[in-house]
Amino acid sequence: MKMGKEPDYRFSLANERTFLAWIRTSLAFLIAALGIDLFETTHVLPRYMTFLGSGFALIAICTGVWALIRWYLNERAMRLDAPFCYSSSLFVLVLSLVILSSIAAFFIL
Repeated sequence: MKMGKEPDYRFSLANERTFLAWIRTSLAFLIAALGIDLFETTHVLPRYMTFLGSGFALIAICTGVWALIRWYLNERAMRLDAPFCYSSSLFVLVLSLVILSSIAAFFIL
């Protein structure tokens, strides 16, 4: 990235660690989707359990894309000495995760 001035390397590395943490979270959601799909193939479950796995896969995709967008916006803000912009996407992510996990716990347990 060749814009603005070079930020302190500690801040860039912290931004990268945050990005990697979000990618790990995305992979965890993807593994949850895969686990639900595998559980569904070995057990007789209601048909709408397919949507549960698809929901976790969709959250995994959104989390991965959001990680990249947030990394870029934070890096740009650091290079241009601009304020960081925050959004309510984390609230939406947590809310959707709680809803899907509640559904999964209700039907699996």
